[in-house]
Amino acid sequence: MQRLSGLDASFLYLETSTQLLHVCGVIILDVSTVPGGYTFAQLKAELGARTEAIPSFRRKLQDSKFNLDHPVWVEDTDFDIDRHCHRVALPAPGGRDELAELCGDIAGIPLDRARPLWEMWVIEGLEDGSVAVMSKMHHAGVDGITGANMMAQLCGLEPDAPRPDPNDSAESAGQASTLDIAVGGLLAVASRPAKLLRIVPQSLTLLPRWIGRARRGEAMPAPFTAPRTSLNGTLTSHRNLAFTQLDLEKVKTVKDAFDVKVNDVVLALCSGALRKYLQHRRELPDKSLVAIVPVSVHGKSDRPGTNQVSGMFTELGTQIEDPAERLLAIGEHNSTSKEHNETLGASLLQDWSQFAGQAVFGTAMRLYSTLGLAERHPVVHNLVISNVPGPSVPLYFLGALIKAMYPLGPIFHGAGLNVTVMSLNGQLDVGLMSCPELAPHLWDLVDAFPAALDELVEAAGKRS
Repeated sequence: MQRLSGLDASFLYLETSTQLLHVCGVIILDVSTVPGGYTFAQLKAELGARTEAIPSFRRKLQDSKFNLDHPVWVEDTDFDIDRHCHRVALPAPGGRDELAELCGDIAGIPLDRARPLWEMWVIEGLEDGSVAVMSKMHHAGVDGITGANMMAQLCGLEPDAPRPDPNDSAESAGQASTLDIAVGGLLAVASRPAKLLRIVPQSLTLLPRWIGRARRGEAMPAPFTAPRTSLNGTLTSHRNLAFTQLDLEKVKTVKDAFDVKVNDVVLALCSGALRKYLQHRRELPDKSLVAIVPVSVHGKSDRPGTNQVSGMFTELGTQIEDPAERLLAIGEHNSTSKEHNETLGASLLQDWSQFAGQAVFGTAMRLYSTLGLAERHPVVHNLVISNVPGPSVPLYFLGALIKAMYPLGPIFHGAGLNVTVMSLNGQLDVGLMSCPELAPHLWDLVDAFPAALDELVEAAGKRS
């Protein structure tokens, strides 16, 4: 068995019927490249064969009422690909609106915790003859990096790339008895006081150090200081999504012209699009919106678990009208926030999450949702923005050429918008996830991204 880390398990504890914590993605495929031609039956069979060599696809949760610690992963000895791979067709005309509506409905369905926590929906009937695949993986089992790596194991650089060898795969999760889970949990809980003594002194200095940095202008924005917008409310169980594709070369042109990072340009694109969207709705705040940016600590933290992330708060400069000035301000804020986040330690979030418990966290989150408390306290942050690097070459998913891969992260009560971007073969694929009660016109926001990029490219041209 493999016991979940506290951070991994927290995504289980914090999930409710309205706050669904699975990570989604929409892949658009050119199936003309599939060796022997595309059929759903062939694609499903190939997917099933490849998952035999990827233990993460074949593990499921197991727990015991006597377990005092987090649940464990075990091998699903009854694994059936038919329970995870589904087929559906779009209604005519099969355009982006129909695709987004169907995928939003799929995103609003919880995953079955009695089975491995993932599924894929093969969507046919797109107007251009493409086939889409909507994937769902629970955040308890993946973060941005590991999710991308799992999908990469289903891909190849050629249409006929060989399957991975099951003999070369990682060790499976194995099995566990009720006694194994209970005894392991008891031992883990017994070691918690010692762990608490180690992290409390470090945490007690966090607030005074944060205040000191803020006085020097060297701190990232504090939680609960973001302005309120219509995006910041209580979620329903409904989901809507939208997506677009941008030219990565244009993004790099802007990066080079202003001597900033690609991530700075990504944040500036979000800022420019949000500024236009909120202006149109007559609710642009005078104060900058604040985003939380997940930061990978893979290779920096020695703590166990799948999710190896911390969170960085940063200002988006949405109150700044000039796009060049806004980008430079974002670059400066981002640099400050990154430096501040690094001083907090790569494992601080992971260490404290070890003390999370289903009884407390689960009950508290359900109460928080039912009472609509997200609308009764200052906004923690306005949205989540993630930037996941991808390959710079063409990629084939089970033999089909990937035309686009739109990543879609989860949303939270109080921060009902997630913007995730992924680079792939010279393009920047942008995916937005929200709740229609908070963002009923999400396409208006996503359609502002190309204009925001053109605005930055024009500003870059004036600097050369």
